[in-house]
Amino acid sequence: MKKMFLFSIVVGFTFSCAPKVAQDKTTKEEKVVVGGDFDTHGCKASAGYTWSVLKNQCIRIFEGTKLSHAEETGKTYTTAAYVIFEGNKAELFLDTQKESVILERKSEGDSWVNGDLQLIPWKGYVLKKGGKIIYTGQ
Repeated sequence: MKKMFLFSIVVGFTFSCAPKVAQDKTTKEEKVVVGGDFDTHGCKASAGYTWSVLKNQCIRIFEGTKLSHAEETGKTYTTAAYVIFEGNKAELFLDTQKESVILERKSEGDSWVNGDLQLIPWKGYVLKKGGKIIYTGQ
């Protein structure tokens, strides 16, 4: 009995200390460094940072004003848009666009506009595109 117990311990140690047989099939070029996802501006996306043209620095857009999709019956959305403000300008980060959009207003109380996009300060904010409400938020 003692010999069997001793034999199983020796065999267990032998296999636990054996070198790994499976080879790593990825090459050095294929390996991805976790946390090494800096964009062209040096913003680290995995930490939630995105480049802001308006602020000229890396920001976390989710710290700005969140705009949710306008209510439509039967549709559920898991994405949102965000806006940050600087003076009479607003930078809009839409879930449907890769680059942000800069909106401008003429004076205090006016809406921010860029082409067919209009951000209106009303019960929070309302974002219209071509006259149709697409986002609302506080």
